[in-house]
Amino acid sequence: MRIILVGFGTVGQSFVKLLSELQQTLQAEYGINPRVVAAADRGGVAVNVKGLNLERLLEVKKAEGTVAAYPEGGQRKTSIVRMIEETPAEVLVEVTPTNIEDGEPGMSHIMAALRSGKHVVTANKGPMALAFQALMELAEYNGVVLRFSGCVGGGTPVIDFAGKCLLGDKITSIRGILNGTTNYILTRMAEEGLSFEQALEEAQKAGYAEADPSMDVDGWDSACKLVILANWVLKRKVRLENVKVEGIRGVTVEDVEEASARGERIKLIAYADEEELKVSPETVPVGHPLCVSGVLNAVCFTSKYAGEETVIGKGAGGMETASAILRDLINIKRFEASIG
Repeated sequence: MRIILVGFGTVGQSFVKLLSELQQTLQAEYGINPRVVAAADRGGVAVNVKGLNLERLLEVKKAEGTVAAYPEGGQRKTSIVRMIEETPAEVLVEVTPTNIEDGEPGMSHIMAALRSGKHVVTANKGPMALAFQALMELAEYNGVVLRFSGCVGGGTPVIDFAGKCLLGDKITSIRGILNGTTNYILTRMAEEGLSFEQALEEAQKAGYAEADPSMDVDGWDSACKLVILANWVLKRKVRLENVKVEGIRGVTVEDVEEASARGERIKLIAYADEEELKVSPETVPVGHPLCVSGVLNAVCFTSKYAGEETVIGKGAGGMETASAILRDLINIKRFEASIG
């Protein structure tokens, strides 16, 4: 399996480390012999159709700051879209940063791969939240697969659970905590009496929140994930603009204390059913499956026959997301085997 990797930040590097560590297992158990034939970051690309040396690729990135410094096939000035189109490979792994304005550059990368007959695995929420239906239709038209498990839940198999474990049932609604950063902030406010500003500063120092935390605390990260779930699980044709979004900046210490006095916690809840799509702070009873602490995510699926089923786990992290990408690659291999 020849792989083009676009995006070489935390997730991309974690994915390469995982491939290097599990290469023999993937070959023995799943019949996958992964070869990264091209890698790209903001500085340029590295291409070798025989396969890049993964350890050397990581060393070059650490020492020089870009894969373009790779000694054999590194290029600083090149078109990543053209590289995707022209490099012989079966799969594009797209893990560039999320952009919810227009989905770029991930949108163009994904579309180029699909149009050139390559499968795509992505952890980039932007393109999927803005153009889910169009991208899925493009994949189907070209006879390839678009997988996106890493977009929701990190390493926790939220999408796989909904798609496989509830077969034969009808999921009617989704309710959950889809952002670990906001959950950490709200947990610290409840447990330590911190203000929003104090808890946010602590989250930034701990590495849970970015210097600009807007995507998380204003609810847009949760909204992106909710759109993906609504499209995939509920079969709704919706986009990011269809979600009513309210973040947690307005949650005060007094709000948290009042909820605690009632035996409740304030959580940033994403909710979708056949009519509604919203993200907003809500109270959850202590002891409820969704009342998780720290950076955990929790998603409750309500189905017609099985009732409520809740999946809990880490929602982010480089290695966790890389493990979701690997699951998607294994599923693509199985898809190829089923039609081959």
